[in-house]
Amino acid sequence: MPSPERLARRVAIASILLSAILASVKISVGMAAGSVALVSDGFESATDFFTSGLVLVGLWIASKPPDKEHPYGHGRFEILVGLAIGVVLIVTGTAISLRALEERYLRHRPEFFAIWPLLGSIAAKAALGTTKFRLGQRSGSSGLAADAWNDAMDVLSGFVALAAILLSFFWPFEMAAADHYGGFIIGLIVIFMGFRVVRETVLHLMDTMPDEKQMAQIRDAGMRVEGVRGIEKCFARKTGLRYHVDLHLEVDPEMTVRESHDIASAVKNRIKSDIDWVEDVLVHVEPFGVL
Repeated sequence: MPSPERLARRVAIASILLSAILASVKISVGMAAGSVALVSDGFESATDFFTSGLVLVGLWIASKPPDKEHPYGHGRFEILVGLAIGVVLIVTGTAISLRALEERYLRHRPEFFAIWPLLGSIAAKAALGTTKFRLGQRSGSSGLAADAWNDAMDVLSGFVALAAILLSFFWPFEMAAADHYGGFIIGLIVIFMGFRVVRETVLHLMDTMPDEKQMAQIRDAGMRVEGVRGIEKCFARKTGLRYHVDLHLEVDPEMTVRESHDIASAVKNRIKSDIDWVEDVLVHVEPFGVL
């Protein structure tokens, strides 16, 4: 079975192709049907094409092994990709909203066939987004997780565009501007998602610790090694797809250096083998019960 990283790259490629198709179809059909909401959703899909390409590049660079200049690997670049995606989404959402408001006084009734690309897009993006969420969790990819949120918002924006088109079509006098305001709301959705992605990636760049449940996993794995008396300190920071752990291990103060070294190596290997989101463990040995 392919590794989570390899599967993530395959999903990113599939997402690029799907986004290109959806963007072309929605923009062309939206213009033919006279629907601002569908065209707005099409430009949002065009942004997906760009962001999925960024994710693919980020995964490729992050998978490179450590070298002399990058002893911790290249994973941090993948987090930067997630940040770039968030910024692109904020800019794109702002442009979509402003454009939709500029045309809100041009009252017209969109054609009914504008709904079909939206129905297909909602189904495709729901399936793709679910897959990305799962792979993002398995591989630890910030970029893929950000792109999964992008797909989730695509589903929501698709429903907004669908509702706007139907309102404008069935109530052309009372709801004539619904199609335009639908495009405006789609832009706001994209902006909100962009800020959320930026927040998540900035937290990783600031070396925010994993949650308490994940930290407990590390401590439990270390304490299961024979000879470990306690764990005084335990820190973890994300450097790409996985976490690096710093551990202060307490052992019998009467042990030889070789014995304590063997226990430290066993703890490192146990944590790495038991917890797949841990890349490496740096163990500092301390005497138990000595102040």
